[in-house]
Amino acid sequence: MTLADESEELDALTLGRRIRQVRTAAGITLEQLAGAVDRAPSQISMIENGKREPKLTLLRAIAKALGVTMESLWEAETLDERATMEIALERAMAGQTFQALGIDAFRISKTVPTDVLRAMLALHGEIDRLRDERAATPEEARRANVELRHLMRGQDNYFAELETQARELLAAVGHPGGPLTQRTAADIAGHLGFTLHYVGDLPQSTRSIADLKNGRLYLSRSLTAKGDPRTALLQALSSRILGHAEPTSYADFLRQRVETNYLTGAILIPEDHAAEFLLDAKQRRAISIEDLRDTYSVSYETAAHRFTNLATRHLDIPVHFLKVHESGTITKAYENDDVNFPTDRFGSIEGQMCCRKWTSREVFEVDDKFNPYYQYTDTGNGTYWCTARVEQSSEGTHSVSVGVRFDDTKWFLGRDTTNRGLSRHGVEVCCRRAPAELENEWRENSWPNVRTPRTLLATLPTGAFPGVDTTDVYEFLAAHAPQ
Repeated sequence: MTLADESEELDALTLGRRIRQVRTAAGITLEQLAGAVDRAPSQISMIENGKREPKLTLLRAIAKALGVTMESLWEAETLDERATMEIALERAMAGQTFQALGIDAFRISKTVPTDVLRAMLALHGEIDRLRDERAATPEEARRANVELRHLMRGQDNYFAELETQARELLAAVGHPGGPLTQRTAADIAGHLGFTLHYVGDLPQSTRSIADLKNGRLYLSRSLTAKGDPRTALLQALSSRILGHAEPTSYADFLRQRVETNYLTGAILIPEDHAAEFLLDAKQRRAISIEDLRDTYSVSYETAAHRFTNLATRHLDIPVHFLKVHESGTITKAYENDDVNFPTDRFGSIEGQMCCRKWTSREVFEVDDKFNPYYQYTDTGNGTYWCTARVEQSSEGTHSVSVGVRFDDTKWFLGRDTTNRGLSRHGVEVCCRRAPAELENEWRENSWPNVRTPRTLLATLPTGAFPGVDTTDVYEFLAAHAPQ
């Protein structure tokens, strides 16, 4: 009987390294130990390297020769750094990464420098990280988006624990309520132990960098000249407030991003003050996303997001939200008002083409970019009213829209609009295929080059040209074709 028969938790690699650690600490050579237990040195070496599990009788003899109890050899005593790294590398060599790369396992002799082991483990860890990153397939991204949207819908996009954290943080810095000043945002940083440093050489791939060791938060100097410096600051602090660790999956990354944006919004637009503001607007039948935006000096998208957090909980109004890229691709979506957005077979909205007749697409064609655009849209699921804006971003132009069911339109400014649309995106010809005449003429005679931003590739719809509105392509070709 071997020791593995006695304990399923016993690990041959760990046991072998413990024997070696005790032996070397006692100044006993491999040959001396082998002679004491009447075994060949090669047999003891195989045990120490985890290649062979010793029988109980042999383990007792080894323990006696080393001057320790047998039990102490398999109890969870801490191994030294070298032994720990050897075990980790042995396991790595037996794993999928080494096998997939075609790297043969090798014996880790005592002549292999510890720094080499450390470097190999670091490389193995980075390869595994990159493999996991690549494993965030479009299917995984879609599933993660669907699961998160179900969570958000299930609680009306209202996260009570995040509202509480925002309320407690604002109270800690003595915020009296209402719009958040830039000075108060800086006070929050100081309360959390950070000093602010605006620099001109922040890496382009980052919005901010926190020096946790020295309590310094670095932000781009350009924030003070354009945009809202409060948002980048609060987003950087929110991750620290929420205790986020490095995400281990795409779903984890997505959840962290939603929590960060939510907490930032809850600090910029405090719940108690905003709820009172919106209830007053409802009583006056004058709810306006623009008014919410202007009152708290935030972007339209932040105001729209925040409205979805508070509308159902405080106003008893179900809502939907869309962010659509100029290519027609939906990049963000939320709904709890039964609106029927296009989805893929996983149920994901993000990455799908928004209906060309929907407010979020029609707003791109409106010349007046100063005033909000309103539209009623008839669908097979009822009539919806939406208000939309077009905003610029680093990835091109996006529209941001908020909408409600027809019965709830009475609470909003813009309800008297004469703009109407008919969306039949449940019928493929409505928005997923071009009219038959155009398609017959151009489908075999066109080859568009996709312009959709790379950040959308994780959630693109399937198709020959993902993210391309083929109707736009065919209309362009028809208009420019020689007569």
